[in-house]
Amino acid sequence: MGKFLKITVVFFIIFILIGCDDTITNQDVDNMIIPSSNVSFSQHIYPVFQVKCFSCHGNGIYEAGLDLTLRSRFVDGRIVVPGDTLTSILVWRIDRPPRAGFNPMPPEFMPQLTSNQIRGIKIWIAEGALDN
Repeated sequence: MGKFLKITVVFFIIFILIGCDDTITNQDVDNMIIPSSNVSFSQHIYPVFQVKCFSCHGNGIYEAGLDLTLRSRFVDGRIVVPGDTLTSILVWRIDRPPRAGFNPMPPEFMPQLTSNQIRGIKIWIAEGALDN
């Protein structure tokens, strides 16, 4: 009986570990449809940043001093101007083509933002870049 219990516990632990994998992938975010209104930072924008941007702007690496892991670190009236996509530097970088004088983000060798993601980020900013 003791051996059966040990085997059951081991299988249960393996099942829990496999079932709890909440890693979001590039395919996950590329398949996610961002709505045309009421865009949520936590549900729509953050996952895109997490997959497409954090390798250079998160998790202890902050290229050009930009940290996208916390909304409060980039919704600053410069990188993201709440309610204004025309003066938000983030939009200048992610738009295709990017604004003159600005390198495109993400760089060509990284997973690219889809048109849905770019549109969603712009809508989120236009709606006030809320922490929702």
